[in-house]
Amino acid sequence: MISYIIRRTLFLIPILLVASIIVFIIGHSMPGDPASIMLGTEAADPEKLESARRQLGLNKPLYLQYLDWITGVLKGDLGVSLRTEKPISDLILNRFPYTIELAIYALIMSLLIAIPIGTLSAAIDSDLLEWFVQLIMLAGMSIPAFWSGIVAILFFSVYLDVFPLVNFPQIWEAPLKNLFSLFLPALVLAIPNAAVFTRMARSSSLETLQEDYIRTARSKGLSESSVLFKHLFKNALIPLVTLIGIRMGYLLGGSVIIEQVFSIPGLGRLGVQAIFQRDYPVFQSMVLIITTSFVIVNLIVDVLYAYIDPRIRYS
Repeated sequence: MISYIIRRTLFLIPILLVASIIVFIIGHSMPGDPASIMLGTEAADPEKLESARRQLGLNKPLYLQYLDWITGVLKGDLGVSLRTEKPISDLILNRFPYTIELAIYALIMSLLIAIPIGTLSAAIDSDLLEWFVQLIMLAGMSIPAFWSGIVAILFFSVYLDVFPLVNFPQIWEAPLKNLFSLFLPALVLAIPNAAVFTRMARSSSLETLQEDYIRTARSKGLSESSVLFKHLFKNALIPLVTLIGIRMGYLLGGSVIIEQVFSIPGLGRLGVQAIFQRDYPVFQSMVLIITTSFVIVNLIVDVLYAYIDPRIRYS
């Protein structure tokens, strides 16, 4: 297991290297001159503009600019924002906890919704229940997150005044208030993912129910609850774990829309602001952080296989 983890970790290096090159090229493809953006009205002075370009390293060939940037990233220096002239690492450290917490919060919510519904709908032979679950899954996957977010704000925050609109403390400052304030956006983000997880949990449970060990367990006189929780649940969970790793990327990406709708000060909102302001160092650093997080999550999911299914062993 340890050797597998080491190999998988080393395999991440070329993946992240390619990702960093793509992110760098996309960042430099954004319209506008970074030196002009940084100087503002002073960009009309050719000497100041040329000095700013040398300061930012824009007078160097593109490959040298990339080497300077990636070297700084490896040292923990992401550069400074063109707009605020603040260290990008500080901006990301202040906002990243909101994005990763929102994604994890939504993931836990979606699994708490999907696993019981998917497993029970497979175990209970009922056409009405199957029709109801299919309807819920279709609705969950079809409704856009931005629309359901706006409706949720109007109903729960404006009309009922249950959830706060713009008040999101850090979790280490006020844990309960933080979880309460992020409940509604996390729920909106969780709904489409819960629909996908429900479909996977249901199909996986239906397939597992046909296995010989399930029939053997029932023939031994075990209760249905024992069959479901001790034999069905764990084995039906393996395909779901695969999907969790994939959907985590969608959760991190989907948080961009949710953060905009709910005005959450996370990485997604920072990225949108960086695009509008042509602040490409902030944008490319943010995308690189999210990409790295997604890759690490998939590594964790791969390692979890062996713990969920003892039959799986990595040499």
